Amino acid sequence: MDLTDTPNPPGLDGTSEELFALANAVAAVIGGSVAIEDLDHRVLAYSSLPGQRIDELRRRGILERRVPEDPEQLRQYREVLGARGVVRLPVLAPDELPRAAAAIRAGNLPLGTLWAIVGETPPDEAGDRALLDGARLAALHMLRHRSAAELGLRAREDALRAALRGDGTAPETRFQLGLPVRPRLTLLGFAPAAGGPDTLGPGGVRLAAAAARHWAAVRADAAVAAVGRTVYALLPQAGPDEARRLSEQAVAALGRTLAAPLRAAVSRPATDPAALPALRAEVDDVLRVTTASPDAPGVAALTDVHAQVLLLHCADELARRPGLRHPAIDAMRAHDHGRGTAYAASVLAWLDAVGNIAEAAQRLTVHPNTLKYRLRRARELFGLALDDPDVRLSCWLQLRLPPPAADPRTA
Repeated sequence: MDLTDTPNPPGLDGTSEELFALANAVAAVIGGSVAIEDLDHRVLAYSSLPGQRIDELRRRGILERRVPEDPEQLRQYREVLGARGVVRLPVLAPDELPRAAAAIRAGNLPLGTLWAIVGETPPDEAGDRALLDGARLAALHMLRHRSAAELGLRAREDALRAALRGDGTAPETRFQLGLPVRPRLTLLGFAPAAGGPDTLGPGGVRLAAAAARHWAAVRADAAVAAVGRTVYALLPQAGPDEARRLSEQAVAALGRTLAAPLRAAVSRPATDPAALPALRAEVDDVLRVTTASPDAPGVAALTDVHAQVLLLHCADELARRPGLRHPAIDAMRAHDHGRGTAYAASVLAWLDAVGNIAEAAQRLTVHPNTLKYRLRRARELFGLALDDPDVRLSCWLQLRLPPPAADPRTA
């Protein structure tokens, strides 16, 4: 059955007869099938003109009400959403027809995409104008059909974003977010893991939209806001166990929806809305650790990654104030780099092994006497007082951190 030859079916979420008529109007100029999609690649409306060019991928999208995803298609969506004009896209399969597309946006707010299978000849200036006008009119229709509930969610999003910055007083935040008199606030943060496929769109748009829908369905009292590539969800009444459980569910659900690995951070509980900027800083610290490592847990609190967070802050402080670095460590690293020695690695292995020569030598795959010689020479050459526990701690902290790239002594 070819749905393009039947009347427009009712019941597609967020659609209207106007959107179907708009798709037909654009298709009449372009010559090929036109589809209007939201940010989740759901088909909201499509053209149904007799004789329009169409391929199997478009038919599947119409029948399933959603375009099948693959990594190359996701790259094309990112390209379209990031462009201001018409984007012409190559085919991804032998049986696929070429397409032209334009982003549907209200100002800088992305709402979806408009896709047209091109006719026998590529779109000319009139065709491009029809695509862009169609995208502009589709944005008006999509905005008009946004429910009052969505507008309320947007107001709560703006209020949460302001509270995370520390704008406004605690009573104002409590009123704007509809918080109870004695809230038990838990802030959650969600961000894509490094190294995974970038399927989230410009600025994490798809993650933000998917997270807003998820929390609206799971916890209607949650407030959700995106800042950069991080999405924050504020739970007004949730204990630590419940917050972690809900975070695990969200990571699993959103990861499947976006086809990208995500990380979640759970803050400590708080009762004062004025604490939200501090909770955000805590969540950001956790995500900074977990998003950088493929082996990090999907959901973590500060207590799970406290040591890594502390080391990151030490690295930040040393970067801000390079004069705090132990000069002997910098000299030792420069010596190793220039002469091919391994004093820094040897001292670090010995410190990691808490002074156990045999264990440290085994880690380095050298004879214990070789390690003893290196430690003795490190003391002599660089003046390292390794018998002093404070010096050992200082050296261990600096050796655990990467050398500053801009420092000529360690370049």
